[in-house]
Amino acid sequence: MKLLVKLGGTLLDSAASADALARQIVAARASGVELVVVHGGGKQMTRFLAERGVESRFVNGLRVTGPEVVDAVLKVFAGTVNHELVARLNRAGALAVGITGIDALLVEAEQMDPELGAVGRVVKSNSGLLHALLGGGFLPVVACVAGDRDGNVYNVNADQMAVACAVAFGVDQLVFLTDVEGVLDGSKQVQRQLTAEESRQLIVDGAATGGMQAKLEAAMAALAGGVAAVRIAPGAAAGVLDRLLAGEEIGTRLVRGGVQTA
Repeated sequence: MKLLVKLGGTLLDSAASADALARQIVAARASGVELVVVHGGGKQMTRFLAERGVESRFVNGLRVTGPEVVDAVLKVFAGTVNHELVARLNRAGALAVGITGIDALLVEAEQMDPELGAVGRVVKSNSGLLHALLGGGFLPVVACVAGDRDGNVYNVNADQMAVACAVAFGVDQLVFLTDVEGVLDGSKQVQRQLTAEESRQLIVDGAATGGMQAKLEAAMAALAGGVAAVRIAPGAAAGVLDRLLAGEEIGTRLVRGGVQTA
C-alpha cells in the first residue's frame, strides 16, 4: 500500500502530538506501508514573523509572500519545522530525510498572482526523488516549498503540495491529519463519507468555508488525479493513523463517486 500523510502545522506545534504521530508513522512503515509525509507550518510561520515585527497578511486564505516572507519560508518550513519533525521520526526509529519541492524539482510551481508575491501554483511534479529515497529505505518528509527551473522559490499551500506528491507518487490513499474532527455539514455533523459532488455542494451551500473549503478542493483534485480515496481526520485522536490503517472510520472519507467502502 502506498500512503501519503499530510500533517497540519498545529499538530506539530505540540511536542506530545508530534511524537505520537511520529511513532504511528514509523509503525505504519514497519507494517509494510510505503509512506511519504508532507507537512505545513502556518502557525509556526505566523509566530516567527510576528517575533520579527512582520505582519502576516492573507488573501483568500493565502499568505502574501514578499521577500522577507520567502526568507522566513525557508527558515521555518524547510528549516525548523521540517528538521524537528525529521528528528522526531528518527528518534521513533525511521531513517527520515527532510526535503522540499525544490529538491530534484520534486514539485515545480509558477507565480499564482503578482499581488500575492511568491505564492506558487503547482504546475508539475516528479516522483523520482521519492522513489529513490524509499528504495533506499528512507522516509521522505516534504516541506511545502517549491521552485522552478529559473531558481525561484515559492510558498505553496501545504494541502496542494500533498496532492501534487500524492498524485505523482500514485498513492492508494491520501490522509490529511488536521485539528478538526472531519468535514461538517450545515448542521455541524461530521460526514463519514462524501463524494466529490457532495463536497462541491457543501462549498456551494456555505457549509465548508476557509480552511475546510481548501481541504475539500485539494481532496477533489487528488481524486481527479487518480487517488482512490482521501481521508480528513483528527490528528490529535489517540492512535489515529493506526486505527485508520486498521479500517476504522475516523473523520471523513472522500471518494470519487458511487457507493464505496474502506
